[in-house]
Amino acid sequence: MSMKDKHCLGKMKSKILSTINIAIFSSLLSSVATSNKVHKQLKIMKVSGITSLAILILMGVAGATPFAYVTNSDSNNISVIDTATNRVTATVGVGEHPAGVTVSPDGKKVYVVNSYDDTVSIINTTTKNKVITTVKVGTYPQEIAVSPDGTKAYVTSFSNNIVSVIDTTTNKVTATVKVGNFPLGIAVSPDGKKVYVANSGGDSTNFTGTVSVIDTTTNTVAATIPTGNNSLRVAVSPDGTKAYVMNSNIYRDSTAAIYVIDISTNEVTDVVNIGDIPCGVAVSPDGKKVYVSIQYLSNSLTGAVNIIDTATNKVKATVSVGKAPSGIIVTPDGTKVYVVNCASHTVSVIDTATSRVTDTVKVGIYPARVAIGHFMDSDVTDSSITTNSTVTEDMEVGETVNLSSEEINAIELNNSNNNNSESDIDSSSKENGPSKKNSTSGVGLLGSLTCLYAGWKLRTK
Repeated sequence: MSMKDKHCLGKMKSKILSTINIAIFSSLLSSVATSNKVHKQLKIMKVSGITSLAILILMGVAGATPFAYVTNSDSNNISVIDTATNRVTATVGVGEHPAGVTVSPDGKKVYVVNSYDDTVSIINTTTKNKVITTVKVGTYPQEIAVSPDGTKAYVTSFSNNIVSVIDTTTNKVTATVKVGNFPLGIAVSPDGKKVYVANSGGDSTNFTGTVSVIDTTTNTVAATIPTGNNSLRVAVSPDGTKAYVMNSNIYRDSTAAIYVIDISTNEVTDVVNIGDIPCGVAVSPDGKKVYVSIQYLSNSLTGAVNIIDTATNKVKATVSVGKAPSGIIVTPDGTKVYVVNCASHTVSVIDTATSRVTDTVKVGIYPARVAIGHFMDSDVTDSSITTNSTVTEDMEVGETVNLSSEEINAIELNNSNNNNSESDIDSSSKENGPSKKNSTSGVGLLGSLTCLYAGWKLRTK
């Protein structure tokens, strides 16, 4: 085993757019209000133009390729992966030893936690991934989550047991919330009313974990849920009914497991045993699967992902990935899982339909976490989407006529020609700055709870 592998183990949508009512286009094609043949032809042209516009808008939104943002802890930067091609299209310099990362709901900002700087770097994705500002937060920050409306960002601070609340409009910390000891993982409920914080333990000898439930209206802890030893990560189901808390077995008398919390009662309803040294947890968009990254199997460095069926709360499959996997996330369409492999300096891409690794992407040195968001052009806004009132304008009530198949074909041909004329946009960008000096190894407890036990086992050998 190389010194790099030991080093790694020893340390550690897009904006909600207005829905376009496609049904109205179907009704227009079947029955258009007019009585005059000439007027009828004008209506055909109008419907054709509006339909083309709507299709182009839909193509623009659908064509907003999701990007995966990977924090590279020793490169002091992030790798930007185009998920359509699984190629790194940009590398952006951030602070020292980046850890957690998340993307705003509109896809225009990426928030990166710099654990050694006690800061959060904010990247503007619409300006060639430039760092636009840096926000000071609590000491040794770890993870970050953004509210569904994009107005708040919540950051866990491992050393001083708080969550910093950032106003994303002013980029200022407006509140701090005292939570349990050694908080790491964090997630916001889909309605934005609650924040769930995984507190890893009590003190240096007692690692009894809890989950703090923060009321976002008052920024106070509304409930504390016991969740067993070493509660490191947490993910909330898309429907907001369940929270999945990852407990690691990095210390003796601990069990690697996923604790299932019923959000309505704040009670643990099930415990799912998983593989050794879990380091990340993610829920599929449909809520049917939970993916857990496993550091290694059978005392080897080979990592894996456990796939849990949420209907039965049983591990239904295990997928081998790279060395020492950590961060994990599912794409918004649920077709892929991106797994960060710390010791391999890669990201494994899993096809959710086959539960197989279909690609491996080389990234920076000792990658830690991954987030996914859509790049959205700032010109594509809610107001640019055609509404029903615009489509039906000038229609005369009571007048009806059916369009022939030839007329429908002509409309479809016109749409096809318009679509073929669209050109691709080059999404490549240059590196936003040089990497800072690599951080040192052997951080210990404050360095990374998720990998400490694995490193200790290797050293004792």
